[in-house]
Amino acid sequence: MTLDTVTIDLPAPGPLRLPGAALFLDLDGTLAPIAARPDDVRPDPRRTRLLERLGRALDGRLAVVSGRTLADIDRILESKVDCVAAVHGLVLRGVGGEVLATPPHPGLAEAVRRLRAFAARDPGLLVEEKGASVALHYRLARFEAADAQALVRAIAADTGLTRQQGDMVEELRTPGPTKGDSVRAFMQAARFAGAAPIFVGDDATDEHGFEAARRLGGFGVLVGPPRETCASFRLADVAAVIAWLEAAAQGGSDPR
Repeated sequence: MTLDTVTIDLPAPGPLRLPGAALFLDLDGTLAPIAARPDDVRPDPRRTRLLERLGRALDGRLAVVSGRTLADIDRILESKVDCVAAVHGLVLRGVGGEVLATPPHPGLAEAVRRLRAFAARDPGLLVEEKGASVALHYRLARFEAADAQALVRAIAADTGLTRQQGDMVEELRTPGPTKGDSVRAFMQAARFAGAAPIFVGDDATDEHGFEAARRLGGFGVLVGPPRETCASFRLADVAAVIAWLEAAAQGGSDPR
């Protein structure tokens, strides 16, 4: 899919008005700072209270759309968000609690084996298995970046798995639904129907979410430094996202 991206810097979004909006939030780099190890991200009382207030103010039109597993999202967010797209959209928990999961690609076993063999050369290389995907984190071994990227490209070519790049992480995932597909799926549910979708995220994988939100009458908010993006607005960091959302939750007012 070709995304209609722009490279200019973007303005900050105006005050978030919740009536009539549907909110889709990435997790790492958006609701929580990115940590050196995935397990280092833990529940946070302030974030938990915020999500509870947002869910009530939005009448449930709130979803978290993340590359993490469903269990990990529930651990970090203390199960306060019922609508979740996990593993970049390969696992979807809908408004009724039903879970739809794309079956893992048969090439994942080979990918895990080759990534673990590579990771054995440095303790800073971390392999994270997610069921329908596997990720290689090199934030603690940045000098291994070029070799890690070359290996993942080779595994993708050999197996047919989809390569997905992130912030100091390379991932091989089962081909299938994206974050944008998750937004479209949620927006078809009665709870979300007719609302203006707002997608907030920091990573390249969030671009599909930005585009889906825009095509459905809403917009995307990029988190982090300026880059090529489909988003319409930008917030500097996680702290800015939390402040923006808290102002909306406290004011409870009406979408752009």
